Amino acid sequence: MIPRFRGTLLLVLLLVIAGETQAYRLIYKEQLYRLNHQQLYMYPEDYAENIRWLELALKADFANPLYALAKIETPREWEYYRALFWMHLNLHLVNQYLGWASKYMKFDAYFYNYPWRDQNIDSLLRSESLFEIARYYWDEAVRWSTEAARFPWLHLKELEYWADQSHRIERGELDYGAIIDRHQARLERVRAEFLAMDESTY
Repeated sequence: MIPRFRGTLLLVLLLVIAGETQAYRLIYKEQLYRLNHQQLYMYPEDYAENIRWLELALKADFANPLYALAKIETPREWEYYRALFWMHLNLHLVNQYLGWASKYMKFDAYFYNYPWRDQNIDSLLRSESLFEIARYYWDEAVRWSTEAARFPWLHLKELEYWADQSHRIERGELDYGAIIDRHQARLERVRAEFLAMDESTY
């Protein structure tokens, strides 16, 4: 009798707990942005996961200003907040795509890599495509930074870092376009070295 009572009590407790733990849908940019995470060691699947959340955040709606990541009191602050948010999301995507591309990038073509020449060239091709995607998001970040720069008198205390990023973009101190150009120039050099390899260079 006692074991049956314990089993019934356990079942009732599980049902009560299960009823109280309901999931909710992630539908706002602010919710999806918070799912982005940085780890000490990032693997391609970590980059892919972050990119997935960030790209979903780009497509999502903004939460009500009451639930924004900063205190919003005026329509101008709301417009400024949205421009900074768009810019910051795009910068995060640039960072993620550059990190992912670095996993496939070959920085030098050594003579002993000849047996894997074709695989290295394929790896460079994958890296190149990721650099192109990063460039697209960089151009978007610059566009939204320019939009945010229309409000130089506004200040949102919680988003000072984002405003600093925007200011650095406008002054040319933060230029991922130049970084991507350098990576692509190196990629072209390394690809040419791999293509020049043959059995006589091994």
